[in-house]
Amino acid sequence: MSGGHGLGSSASAGAGLSGPFVAPGSSFVQFLAAQAPELLPVPQLDHSRLAPTSQEQYPVATTVVALTYRDGLVMAGDRRATMGHAIVGREMEKVYPADAFTAIGVAGTAGPALDLVRLYQLELEHYEKVEGTALSLEGKANRLGAMLRGRLGLAMRGLAVLPVLGGFEAGHARIFSFDITGGHYQERDYTAAGSGAVFAKGSLKKLHKPTATARVAVRTGIRALMDAAEDDAATAGPDFSREIWPVVVQVSAKGYHRLDPAELSPVMTALREEAP
Repeated sequence: MSGGHGLGSSASAGAGLSGPFVAPGSSFVQFLAAQAPELLPVPQLDHSRLAPTSQEQYPVATTVVALTYRDGLVMAGDRRATMGHAIVGREMEKVYPADAFTAIGVAGTAGPALDLVRLYQLELEHYEKVEGTALSLEGKANRLGAMLRGRLGLAMRGLAVLPVLGGFEAGHARIFSFDITGGHYQERDYTAAGSGAVFAKGSLKKLHKPTATARVAVRTGIRALMDAAEDDAATAGPDFSREIWPVVVQVSAKGYHRLDPAELSPVMTALREEAP
């Protein structure tokens, strides 16, 4: 995924193509469903024939948080994946770039969640190439909601995905939460998704400051994950012995930026010293 902006016009992007490749419409998902539905991560199945499943049968991604700060937003996700009462992964990544100025975090069934991220990245890139401009942030939320509605049958049978979307546009950051039916809701200052969401939101309610600096916002996001890990067994706090930290990203006027271990290490050290 390039994630770049300022791509060529739809005419230049479609040079040398014909037929369905240049037909009206800018949805990669709809194009693929019409031309090669077998290539979709979630094929066009009769979901009513699928039996309900148990969360003990597949890996589940747990908690992600998002919060605004003075110049943008921070999104962070813990690294644990569970299957029932077992820990099946300690280094899962739950936060990704959707494009150059948008982040997506996912909680829920791990396999469908990762497929959703990849397909959503392609959806935004396809629109930008065909239309010659990026979708608005509201449009990106609408597209993600439509993709979730297409998976409602799977969600009703236990294979749910709950994303969090955050982006920077027109000088300020916005955050959206979603439900399994595809409904999306703009959040004022912060949100969380996953099994530890209720505990993370309680932490953010006390600690979040919209006028904070990026450094303070990063600490707040990580602290919310640590507080969630105190009460939710499926959420992992920082693993200091293995040096496995949460995935933490910032989105601002400078674009999407994932903090590397060198940037996170002093933050983690300070938080460890503060812990009781």
